[in-house]
Amino acid sequence: MERSGEDDVADNRAHLTAPSDDDDGGGDFEASALSSNMFLDHVGEVVLTHNSDGLSWELRESIPNEGSHCLGIKLDHKVPDNIKLSDMYAVELAGYGSIHRSNAGQICFGTEFHGYEMYLLKVHGFKKSKTKPCLWVPATYTFGHKDLSTCEMWVNLVNASLNREVGRPKNLLVFVHPLSGKGNGYRNWEMVAPIFARAQIKTRVIVTQRAGHAFDVITSITNNVLRSYDGVVTVGGDGFFNEILNALLSSRYKAPYPPAPSDFAQSVGINGCSVVHNPNEIVSENSDQNEDDDPLLAIPQHNGSGSSNLHTYHQDADFPFPNEWFRFGIIPAGSTDAIVLCTTGARDPITSALHIVLGKRLSLDIAQVVRWRATAASKVEPCVRYAASFAGYGFYGDVISDSEKYRWMGPKRYDYCGTKVFLKHRTYEAEIAYLEVESENTNSASDRVQALWGTNKSERLICRTNCMLCNTKPVYTSSRATRPTPYSRPEETRWLKSKGCFLSVGAAIMSNRNERAPDGLVIDAHLSDGFLHLIMIKDCPRASYLWHLTELARKGGHPLDFEFVEHHKVHFLITFHVSSASLNIFGLPCFLYVVQTPAFTFTSSGNQSVWNLDGELFQAHQLSAQVFRGLISLFASGPEV
Repeated sequence: MERSGEDDVADNRAHLTAPSDDDDGGGDFEASALSSNMFLDHVGEVVLTHNSDGLSWELRESIPNEGSHCLGIKLDHKVPDNIKLSDMYAVELAGYGSIHRSNAGQICFGTEFHGYEMYLLKVHGFKKSKTKPCLWVPATYTFGHKDLSTCEMWVNLVNASLNREVGRPKNLLVFVHPLSGKGNGYRNWEMVAPIFARAQIKTRVIVTQRAGHAFDVITSITNNVLRSYDGVVTVGGDGFFNEILNALLSSRYKAPYPPAPSDFAQSVGINGCSVVHNPNEIVSENSDQNEDDDPLLAIPQHNGSGSSNLHTYHQDADFPFPNEWFRFGIIPAGSTDAIVLCTTGARDPITSALHIVLGKRLSLDIAQVVRWRATAASKVEPCVRYAASFAGYGFYGDVISDSEKYRWMGPKRYDYCGTKVFLKHRTYEAEIAYLEVESENTNSASDRVQALWGTNKSERLICRTNCMLCNTKPVYTSSRATRPTPYSRPEETRWLKSKGCFLSVGAAIMSNRNERAPDGLVIDAHLSDGFLHLIMIKDCPRASYLWHLTELARKGGHPLDFEFVEHHKVHFLITFHVSSASLNIFGLPCFLYVVQTPAFTFTSSGNQSVWNLDGELFQAHQLSAQVFRGLISLFASGPEV
C-alpha cells in the first residue's frame, strides 16, 4: 500500500533536529547525520539525509535493476542520489505545488505519474556536462512534504551549512557593457541574474553609458566602499575586463618600472621609482564601446645579452594586491572571450556565474607594460598599462587597428582585416631584449625545461584545475618581498637581445584559447607561473607565415613546431637562448622564436608602433614590460581535463 506525505510527518520529526527559535539559519546544528522522509520530484519517495559533505537521498522502494522498457527500448533510470555542499549554491522554499512520482519498471505508455500537492523546497546546484566537463549545467532538485515546518527546518539546516562555506561572495559590484560582442552584454546579465539572487548575493549593477564609464566609477570609489564588496564582476569581453583591471591597479597599486638593460634604462632615464599612472591617460586610450575586446591569435621573438638593476615592488596597505578576498569575475559577452576560456574552460555565461556564486578562486599573472615613447619624436613620458592575456605588435597590432574602421561587421571584421594585413606582409624593424632567469637548483636552461616539461612534447604540463606548476612556489624568490617577482635574484639574471625585421612580436600571459585559435597561442602557457611567453616572428616567406597562422587556427595544430626547427624539441623554454645561425635547416631560414621570460623591452626603429593589449589599442614606440605572479584572483577554478 502506498504511503502518503502525511504518514511521514512523525518520522521526520523524530529524525530531524529543528533549530532554536532565535536561530536565523546561520547557527550550528548537531554534526551527526540527519534524515527525513521526503518526496523527490519525478523520482519518488526518498530518505533525505544531511551530513558534513552535503545532501544524499535513497529511494524508499528500489527501482528494478533492469529498468523500464518503452517500445522494446530499455530506459535508464539512473538518477543522482547526492549533491555536495561545494556544488550547491542555494536552497529555497517554493510554496505549495505538485510533486510527481514515477513508477519505474512499467511500460512507458502505462506509466502513471502520481501528483501530490505539498510544500516544496528546491536545492540549487550544478552538474558537469557529460560531453564537455568544463561546461557547468544548473541542477535543481525539488523535494516536497505535507508539513511546512519540516520544509522550513530543511531550508534553515542547509542554509546554515552553506553559510559556513568559506570564500563565497555576499556583495558584488557588477559592470555591464551593453554593446559587448553583438550586443549580448545586458542579455547575458539578465540570463545569470537569477543565479545571484537565489544565492542571496547582493549586486550593485552599473550599465555603462559611455567610454571610460567603468574606469571613472572604479577610480572614484573610496577604499572603504570598495572593501565592502567581495569582488567586481564584468559582463563583457576581455577589453572591458582590461578597462576595469587598469582602473583598479592604476589607482591603487604601486610598482616599480620593469627592469631593463643598462643601455635601455639610460635612454629613457629609468630610476626605479614606484609609480601610479594618471587615470585620465588610460581612459583616453580605452574604448568602452568595444563590442569585442579580446586578443586575436599570437606572435614573435629572438635573442641578445646585457644586465640591469632589479627592484622589489610595493603594496598599498589600504587596498593591497595580491588580495586574498577581493576577486574579479567575468561573465563572457565578447567576441572571443579568451580569458574566460583559459580560466573556466567554457565560454558560457551560466558556467561563469556558477564559478562566482560558489566562490571559486584562481590566481592570475598580470603584465605591467610601460610605454616610454608613443612615437619616435615623442618625449619620454612613461604611461603604465596592465594586461591579463596578451600584448602583440606588428601583425596583431595592425589587425586590431584596422578593425576599428569596421566595427559594423562585428567579429567578422577580424577575419577581413587579418586577410588584408597578411596580404600586405609588412615587416617592422625593432630591437627586443628579454630577461633570462636561472633557477637556483638547476644547472642549465635545458635542465629546468626538462624538469618542468619533460623531454617529449607530449609530456608538456598543460595548465588545468589545481595546476601543480601554478601552485608551486618559485625557487628564485627573495625574502625581502612579500610577493616577489620572478627576477628577484639579480645575480642570476642576464639580458638577451635580438634586432631585425619582424612580422610580429607578442607576449602571451596565458594560452589565449579562442575560437580562432582553439588550442591557444601557446598551448602549455600557465595562468600563474610568473612568466611571459615571448613569441617573435622574423621576416619570412608569405607561405611560411600562412602555414604558421593556419596551424594556429587548427585544433591540434603545431604552430610552433615546424619541420625546419624540428631538432629543437622543446619550444616553451624558461631560459632558452635560440641562435639564429643554428636554425637554418635545409636552406630554409627559421623565423619563429619562442622564449619564456619575466620581463622584456622593445624599441621600434620606425616612426610609430601600434600594440594590442588585451584587444585594446596602445601606441608605443618604446616600451618595457614585466609580469607579476598571481597579482590578482579570479572567481574561477581553471579548465578541467
